[in-house]
Amino acid sequence: MSKRPSRILQYLFVALVIPGAAIHGFAQQPSGNKQNTRPESTAPAAVLPALVANVPGMGNAHFTYEFTQPQFVVRHIVIEHDANGRGKITFERLNEDTPIVDDLQISQSALARISALWQALHFLDEDTAYQAERQFPHLGTMRITMAEGERKRTAEFNWTKNADALALVTEYRRVADQANLVFDISVARENQPLNAPKLMELTESLLKRNGLSDPQQLVPLLKEVSTDEHVPLIARNHALRILAKIK
Repeated sequence: MSKRPSRILQYLFVALVIPGAAIHGFAQQPSGNKQNTRPESTAPAAVLPALVANVPGMGNAHFTYEFTQPQFVVRHIVIEHDANGRGKITFERLNEDTPIVDDLQISQSALARISALWQALHFLDEDTAYQAERQFPHLGTMRITMAEGERKRTAEFNWTKNADALALVTEYRRVADQANLVFDISVARENQPLNAPKLMELTESLLKRNGLSDPQQLVPLLKEVSTDEHVPLIARNHALRILAKIK
């Protein structure tokens, strides 16, 4: 881990991390009537399907992913979940004092990928340092934690050359981006319908670049958007096109 990362790897890491924070900028600027709690609707079904079966190898462990970069629009993210992928997600946004806290259910397919990566790291059995010699603090600091019984370990890094660690934080970033997107769409339907067209553009952008944890979880919400007369017609039609691509 003493070698300087190649230029290609640097750009890959930036492509994985920076867009996850930057893409929220145009859709999440603070406003006077923005709420930090999810409006009452059926939208949570998009992120809370039936409880998935315990994924082999996860045991009774609990997991935490944390991302911090004070200058990003989404400046702080915390994901906490159990072996079934059920937990909560917390967002803190630039210039907003109140954090957004929401229930979370990671889909079975995403949880299987996450589980495989935790197992590949042998996280509780080894003390590998994932931070590369060169520092990239402008990308933000990531912390991953696993706790099982009396054993607990946290690893922190802003740049890593460990392929499994990089893949793991990328999976969590997709989970965060998807949950953040669902929250914003729900708020737009209730309070800011004119934001819906841009949010549909963001949804399609994330879908195209594999930036969503599990697009199938968005199907119920997108169906609701496509028939919601409170949002502009252009957003409803866009939701239908996205649904077609997901299916």
